[in-house]
Amino acid sequence: MPVLTPPVRAVLLDMDGTLVNSDAVVERCWRRWAERNGLDADEAMRTVHGRQGHLTMALLLPDRPMEQNLAENRQMLAEETADTDGVVEVPGARRLLESLAGLPHALVTSADDRLARVRMAAADVPLPPLMITAEHVGASKPDPEGFLKAAAELGVAPAECLVLEDSEAGITAARAAGMPVLGIGPRAAAHRPDHWVDDLTGVTITADPNGGGLVVRLP
Repeated sequence: MPVLTPPVRAVLLDMDGTLVNSDAVVERCWRRWAERNGLDADEAMRTVHGRQGHLTMALLLPDRPMEQNLAENRQMLAEETADTDGVVEVPGARRLLESLAGLPHALVTSADDRLARVRMAAADVPLPPLMITAEHVGASKPDPEGFLKAAAELGVAPAECLVLEDSEAGITAARAAGMPVLGIGPRAAAHRPDHWVDDLTGVTITADPNGGGLVVRLP
């Protein structure tokens, strides 16, 4: 069972695709949006993961006013929050979050606070005490702001934070923050994270009995 080095002192966790499998909802809502806007749904799905919705819309429809993207993103968030059919935990997520109780960790997600709470509850995954959601940042992933803010609030240097992520945008954000990345699942594998696992089964994070931070073991 490999042990990650150098020492890790905090864990920053993405939500969708990392702790919670919400792909079924994301597919339903974003494919409807793409069809309404005359876009290729498959192409749209290659862009949506990891970003706030209005930024995805801006990438897919670059000539459209941002005010329209923001308005449609509010509607998208309402649709996604109301739809929890098929939302389940990524295998091992509940056990991992329970084991992190009392250790420095945070959720860093492009979802807003309400959507994050609804999805974590639907998947029966415990909420970390610190949550950096869309309301807390001025710039979405792939900007590193969310990860840097979480590190600052935890009082941990960025290089000593381990990020768990599944998307290209999230991995890019973590790298820009100077943080090592443990990639979760098939999406992450394509973007060359520092370490990779198929899911969270067998990932353990415990306090170092010698006071050296956290011990992260991979299956």
